[in-house]
Amino acid sequence: MVAAANLVEVAALVGDTARASALAVLMGGQALTATELAAAARVGKSTMSEHLARLEGAGLIRSTVQGRFKYFRIESPRVASMLESIIAVAAIDTPPRYRPKSADDEALRMARTCYDHLAGRLGVALADALVAQGFVELSDDGGLVTGIGIDFFATLFGDRPARSAKRVFCRPCLDWSERRYHIAGTIGARLCRAAFDKGWIARHDGSRAIEVTPTGRRGLRTALGLDIESVFAPAGRAAAAIVPQNAS
Repeated sequence: MVAAANLVEVAALVGDTARASALAVLMGGQALTATELAAAARVGKSTMSEHLARLEGAGLIRSTVQGRFKYFRIESPRVASMLESIIAVAAIDTPPRYRPKSADDEALRMARTCYDHLAGRLGVALADALVAQGFVELSDDGGLVTGIGIDFFATLFGDRPARSAKRVFCRPCLDWSERRYHIAGTIGARLCRAAFDKGWIARHDGSRAIEVTPTGRRGLRTALGLDIESVFAPAGRAAAAIVPQNAS
């Protein structure tokens, strides 16, 4: 069967350690060079270039040339969704393997980009806040933006979010570190972009990890009643993350 043959090809491409490392880095949503990806995967540039050529040939990534540099990124939200699912299965459903904790891992667990939307403890807290305010409804089967939610996002984004036949408007995405849902789809991507544009979040040392800025702490509290100090507090204080909108 053609579908089975394609499945084997894609699985083999993703299953290589160097290529998997490159794809994992590209899931941060940034466009990166072969040199940057080679460093992340700890292989030579020429070796990484060969891997990237195979990934691009299979339609998993695409490249753009700017000046003297060629940049690579994930081809589409569909490919990103596949990789998200593989990462979640690897982190949640397969037998755990020992791995020493590191500051980088902890930063990713707190807040990161998952392709073009927000994940980690921050992403899950945003989803909780949007549900608590009645702007979004989430279930195992999908996501729904309510009427008041559309009005909220129109104010936040500066325009009414448009639906597209090429992408799900709002969907739950299982967070591999929190094991709960954050929000993906068009709404998740627009929310992430708005947070960057407003200066609410910033990249953390060029990695997938992000930081919430002082402006973001104020903005998220005003917009969604989200207390970032509680979001990032040790486990057990998560219930205090969402505060009344009229709280001081």
